[in-house]
Amino acid sequence: MLRKLLALTLLFTTIPSAQAAPVYVFPVPNCEVNYARAHHDYPATDILAKAGCRFVAPTSGIVDEVNRIDTWRSPPNLGITRGGLSVSIIGDDGVRYYGSHLRSIPLSIEPGVVVKAGRFLGTIGSTGSARGTAPHLHFGISWPTPADTWWVRRGVVLPWKYLEAWKSGKDLSPVKEVNAKREKLGELPSEPSK
Repeated sequence: MLRKLLALTLLFTTIPSAQAAPVYVFPVPNCEVNYARAHHDYPATDILAKAGCRFVAPTSGIVDEVNRIDTWRSPPNLGITRGGLSVSIIGDDGVRYYGSHLRSIPLSIEPGVVVKAGRFLGTIGSTGSARGTAPHLHFGISWPTPADTWWVRRGVVLPWKYLEAWKSGKDLSPVKEVNAKREKLGELPSEPSK
């Protein structure tokens, strides 16, 4: 009788599980892609892919910003509008992940929406300053900032080694590198000169 009672107690007792480490996924799955180790003049990666390929959340988190209107013009080529259609999330790891030049964003993706790694965020395109170029996802990794701090949100650490790890199914976290960069540059570094 005591064994049955113990077995029933264990069956109906909730045992808290250890907090799992973040899971990372490649942000453009099931599509042929090409990307370089570096970016033209700041740390980010352009992931070249066919128009319409899916952009997904690289980790679980919450949607931070959504821009569904392409207001970029050249001139004046303002940094804040260069991304065109874009989505960013703040990962459960505290890191901000930014994808821009999108062709479309589902209506279900809004600021404050909780997303799991792999959640569909939009389709690859050529909006913003990518107009007239090959379709690609501009992918940036940074810390969370106010919406108008575009020079941080576009990317502060090179994503290449993380993308390579995620593409091969490994969980490589950018947290330490992002925190070190924030410590070096400050929470709100000055806007770069044009």
